[in-house]
Amino acid sequence: MPRSSGPVDSPARLSLISRHLAPDYPLNTPYTVERHPDNIDTSLLPKTQTRALTTDANSANMSTQPEHPTLLIPGPIEFDDAVLNSMSHYSESHVGPGFVAVFGETLSMLRNLFQTTDPSAQPFVLSGSGTLGWDLVAANLIEPGEDALVLSTGYFGDGFADCLKVYGANVTQISAEPGSRPQLPEIEKALSEKKYKLLTVTHVDTSTGVLSELKNLSELVHRVSPDTLVIVDGVCSVACEEIDFDAWKLDGVVTASQKAIGCPAGLSISMFSGRAIQAFQNRQTPPTSYFASMKNWLPIMQNYEAKKPSYFATPSPQLVRALHTALSQIVAQGVKERFAAHTAASDKIKAAVAALGLKQVAANPDDQAHGMTAIYLPENVKGAELLPKLASRGVVFAGGIHKAIAAKYIRFGHMGVSVLDPSRGHVEKAIKALEEGLSECGYQKA
Repeated sequence: MPRSSGPVDSPARLSLISRHLAPDYPLNTPYTVERHPDNIDTSLLPKTQTRALTTDANSANMSTQPEHPTLLIPGPIEFDDAVLNSMSHYSESHVGPGFVAVFGETLSMLRNLFQTTDPSAQPFVLSGSGTLGWDLVAANLIEPGEDALVLSTGYFGDGFADCLKVYGANVTQISAEPGSRPQLPEIEKALSEKKYKLLTVTHVDTSTGVLSELKNLSELVHRVSPDTLVIVDGVCSVACEEIDFDAWKLDGVVTASQKAIGCPAGLSISMFSGRAIQAFQNRQTPPTSYFASMKNWLPIMQNYEAKKPSYFATPSPQLVRALHTALSQIVAQGVKERFAAHTAASDKIKAAVAALGLKQVAANPDDQAHGMTAIYLPENVKGAELLPKLASRGVVFAGGIHKAIAAKYIRFGHMGVSVLDPSRGHVEKAIKALEEGLSECGYQKA
């Protein structure tokens, strides 16, 4: 087909896009004047095709993955075989009935993960990294010149503040010393001094392993500044730390596929409350992003969840299928059980770290994450020396990234299948490698 010399108007563009669709499945887009609603008989859609889930020890022992170093950084994490196999699904249309059914189920299962039954809340799954969640918040929920209060416990809290500034927000930042978190009295003081459109908090800052408390924080915000939206960066917490979206009255949680959810990287995942959606709809100015615009994505997500084909930008069918498999496993296990399993593994790891005479960046147990541990190095050991010794034993940890202490610590990620499938022996292997690596570096517990 020859290229047009001029712009293609929306109806013509949609006609081109939808030629490969069966006429029984009309296409919804952000530009559709009238939504194609309930005239699709979804009972005729192909049943969801899922691969067998590895839920028992015998199947877990029969991993089909090639031998490789055990990846124990704070994301990406190791994959379950069934999740990885989902990525090999044959190519399919992103608006075809099979994929639409899978995407719809995926969005619905996210409600279970975030613990929300509120029909006005809306999940989003977009192609992109977890950082895209910051843009989704900054481009839609706050307007240039409005005020945002950012609680920072490390590198990623600082990053969220930077992102908001790029979109024109006036940012007030409360930052804690490495290993600690802003305290409720100083947050209350800030909320009392100015009206903020939104407050952001990093649930687990991957740079420090600090866990921020959400329930009491949200209660404080709703009491002192009830119009302020409560937004959570949950990239390193969703699926390993409890998040009770409805009960805690959260307005937004942004996360990603590659951490505790246990899916390959490439999906930005979020949940927004009806109150947040209303704040977006009440904007006085247009969204300040095109790709991250809720104006474009909201009707698409609503239609996909209703299992109606829609199009704004092409999603990744293979990644969404992998996410579907990962969420199916989470729902089958139960979110409460999953949180408990991560807590138990975290307690074991932190006890082993203490037994080696090592200290954590997050010194207060109440501030320690359950999906990772940031460990201070002994004075005579350098990360650049220790990490290769761990790698030689088949274990991959991460170095420090907090600018104030980067050379002084390492990070041990313990999320997903590495802690949920004890038969893999990842935790024991890592602890042994850490002990041996430190010894090889000349460290002896005092």
